[in-house]
Amino acid sequence: MTKISRRTFGILSGSLMASTMLPSFAKAAGRLVVGTWGGDYQNLQQINIADGNLKGSGTQVIYDPATDTVRRAKLLAERRLPRGSMDIACLTRQGSFEMFQNGLTEELDETKVPNLSKVLPFIRTNYSIPHIYTGRVILYNPKQVSPAPTSYADLWDPKYAGRVGVIDLQYQTTIESAAMIAGGGPSDYEPGKTKLLELKKQGVKIYPTNEALAQALKSGEIVMCIMWNARGYMWKKAGIDIEIAIPKEGIGLYLSDMSVPKNAPNKEAAYQYLNAMLEQVPQTAFAEQMGYAPTNSEVKLPAELASAVDYTSEQREQFVLPDLEYVAKADSDLQNWWNKEFKA
Repeated sequence: MTKISRRTFGILSGSLMASTMLPSFAKAAGRLVVGTWGGDYQNLQQINIADGNLKGSGTQVIYDPATDTVRRAKLLAERRLPRGSMDIACLTRQGSFEMFQNGLTEELDETKVPNLSKVLPFIRTNYSIPHIYTGRVILYNPKQVSPAPTSYADLWDPKYAGRVGVIDLQYQTTIESAAMIAGGGPSDYEPGKTKLLELKKQGVKIYPTNEALAQALKSGEIVMCIMWNARGYMWKKAGIDIEIAIPKEGIGLYLSDMSVPKNAPNKEAAYQYLNAMLEQVPQTAFAEQMGYAPTNSEVKLPAELASAVDYTSEQREQFVLPDLEYVAKADSDLQNWWNKEFKA
């Protein structure tokens, strides 16, 4: 079983203390608190679930926007309470795995969430519903990068020195990507460290947020980066001159999950909400607005949209699934190295 280290618990607890104006505990039978990311992610849930599928059900949906780290901290801090502050926790796949391994979230099956039977088998779990996913790709400026990249190794090409960008918060996947061209992979990130130090010597630029990196692509400050396909889709729609390349090393996956805490006050409404998230309308909305592929195998997207955000059977054979157990154990060391060696 994966246990949260003392250091990790301290980080998560600090993140929790930093959050403010959190809603009070859910008390009413018809009240459902969804711990979620904000922005479009929350808005699409509001439109398609709270004001859509669940409208008229008597369920009062309240959104508690924060980061994944804050939600994990809350689950840990409230683990001994009979009633927690969230009915649903939106988490990354790594987060949902670690919370379940620590006994904080419910096991799920078709009796609770019938639409689980339709979830793509390679991303299904017994501890969360994966409601959207996307692949890790290379974004590049077609006017500045020629020929088009085909491998993560192309980011190390000396002619692009000083014009490659990475995201600070995406240290795990950046190290993994580097490892994939240096003899490592999902279960061994270590070779990626040495490889990234080479990129550091070439003047790689590190950005604090996705938005900052998008601006750098738009201005021409950088011409190539490792990013999620969904972001590439949105940025292209916004007019940034980029194209998307699939690296030959494989397509790493980002999964956004929803879990139900064991001490959730309104579990029945939570299961209903999770089931609704897997329906055609919200799955399509997340694809159209945010570029994420549907996780329900029966959802059919318009052909043009599917070609931009979903994956063919051949592309799915290139998927590289995360080694969640490995990352849970290695994360503290990876973060220390990133901050003290790579960023320093």
